[in-house]
Amino acid sequence: MRKIALTLIVSIALILCLGGTPQMVVAKDKLPPPPPANDPPSEPVAVIMWTNHLDFLPGDTSVKTSFNAVNSGVGGGLSGLIIESDTLGEDANGGGNKVVEKGLQVPPGFLISGVRVCYELLNSRSFISQIRLAQVQDPPSTALVLLDDGTDLTDAGPVCVNSAELSTPIDPSKGAVRLNFRVNFGDVTDRIVLRAVGLNLLVDPNGPFQQIIGGLENHTHTYLTGKGKGHNNTQAETGPAIIE
Repeated sequence: MRKIALTLIVSIALILCLGGTPQMVVAKDKLPPPPPANDPPSEPVAVIMWTNHLDFLPGDTSVKTSFNAVNSGVGGGLSGLIIESDTLGEDANGGGNKVVEKGLQVPPGFLISGVRVCYELLNSRSFISQIRLAQVQDPPSTALVLLDDGTDLTDAGPVCVNSAELSTPIDPSKGAVRLNFRVNFGDVTDRIVLRAVGLNLLVDPNGPFQQIIGGLENHTHTYLTGKGKGHNNTQAETGPAIIE
């Protein structure tokens, strides 16, 4: 009896050390029936994916980008993509928007619901004035603007903010997606430093990952308790997976 009790205590301790929670094994006839296979899919799983914020390109000759690993010259000096301009305002030389822009790489099975940007300003008179996502069409002669957030990000920071959330997330499998930040300069000596840029992603409810999650949520299997001998020869069934 002492040996059995000791084994039970050790088993529970191992489960707790591994971060698990001990669960009671219940006979199959005591378990609630599994949910039907045609249950509606669970809510989309939201994640953030950080992109390479150092590879934005200047949109025209009035915008300069650089990098200094020792000191960015803004705030405490933490490095990042330094954005400067030799003209005032938010219009490019020759017209159009004064921007920095990059192409995005998104893993299959995910949708884009918004953008997260972390930055710091030398002075709040020079700031990011627009966050835009555009998707290249087929044939690739136009790009359709799908996110156009014109909020002026004048908080000097350092700070991280989210763009407006898209009611209809972007499906990157339908065409290449570009991200640009429009910048507005009140003084040519100012700097904007990008410290991080992320994409707010959702698991595509019709994609392969959601199908796997749905399968796990409804999955159970039957097994015999103990060694399958004597009073241990009891059929039991696991509960479905817990997706968090």
